[in-house]
Amino acid sequence: MPMQGRLFGLGVGPGDPELITLKALRLLQSAPVVAYHAAKGKKGNALTIVEKYLNDSQLLVPLVYPVTTEILPAHMNYEAIVSDFYSEITALLRTHLDAGSDVAVIAEGDPFFYGSFMYIHDRLAEDYETEVVPGVCSILGGAAVLGAPLVYRNQTLTVLSGVLSAEELKTRLAATEAAAIMKLGKNLEKVRNVIADLGLMDRALYVERATMDAQRIIPLADVDPMTSPYFSLILVPGEKWQGNGE
Repeated sequence: MPMQGRLFGLGVGPGDPELITLKALRLLQSAPVVAYHAAKGKKGNALTIVEKYLNDSQLLVPLVYPVTTEILPAHMNYEAIVSDFYSEITALLRTHLDAGSDVAVIAEGDPFFYGSFMYIHDRLAEDYETEVVPGVCSILGGAAVLGAPLVYRNQTLTVLSGVLSAEELKTRLAATEAAAIMKLGKNLEKVRNVIADLGLMDRALYVERATMDAQRIIPLADVDPMTSPYFSLILVPGEKWQGNGE
């Protein structure tokens, strides 16, 4: 029996290939098997970020989502479909790990921050030697390209999902000093209305595909809610502190 392979969850950053860490790059290039998530018919953002770093000897294993953001028929259960998907792909990864091959699963941004790798980790980490390498997440990439310091001194940053109801978003936004709102897409109009109701439009900043080649920075008021992509976010930075020390 060969020794088991090791499982690596590698954060590859928000889009700019130069934002991958040295450690993630080293482990990526030494892994005989590289697995990546992708939608049907697409290459996937994580692979797009790192493909120039890969070599021909490495085996690429696509993990193709059965569903993404589309609306499912009433008879289909999203949770059950996704659970079956992760059971299937972890079984596939086990075949490589049990054969003695190290497997690097690449994750856009950070593996444990809204990252699909976390569901693989939950299923495999107890059975295989596992290492997770953090990556630059989209919030930090967005803040950098927007030139927007997020929190000053003792301010609190709240990370919110745009999928939340308008009422929940309003409650949480009203209770924090700075916020990052992710998972926009079709939720953009709802989120923007909440921000406007709270009088935060002057502070709110919008960016699509931060640090990617297709990056766009647009005033939030001008964004077409029908075309806002999933990979967009809104930052509401904390109010600037005018002091001279800590």
